[in-house]
Amino acid sequence: MTAVPDIGTQLRKGVVEFCVLGLLGREPMYGWQLSQQLTEHGMIASIGTLYPVLTRLRDKGLVTSYEQASDAGPVRRYYRLTPTGTGQLETFRRQWTPFTATVSDLVGEGDRQ
Repeated sequence: MTAVPDIGTQLRKGVVEFCVLGLLGREPMYGWQLSQQLTEHGMIASIGTLYPVLTRLRDKGLVTSYEQASDAGPVRRYYRLTPTGTGQLETFRRQWTPFTATVSDLVGEGDRQ
């Protein structure tokens, strides 16, 4: 028998990059801040899963990083959206609501015939 994939994991994989872009669209953040927000919302398991996502986003030119001194310890690496990243986030936002509405229509338990 074939194992059934965890649907929640698959859904998160499809949107986690856009969740990172959404958080960075609010303000530049350092890795720990991003990780905390994403783990609190159940989007990633740990900070270790965040850095490959940030690397992919940086490689795609959607985010950039810079270092900034911290009063609480060592220098922190902050991430922020590039103009291309801002454009990708805006495109995602425009498409997300109609997409989720369509999925809800198709899989929802509304009117059955």
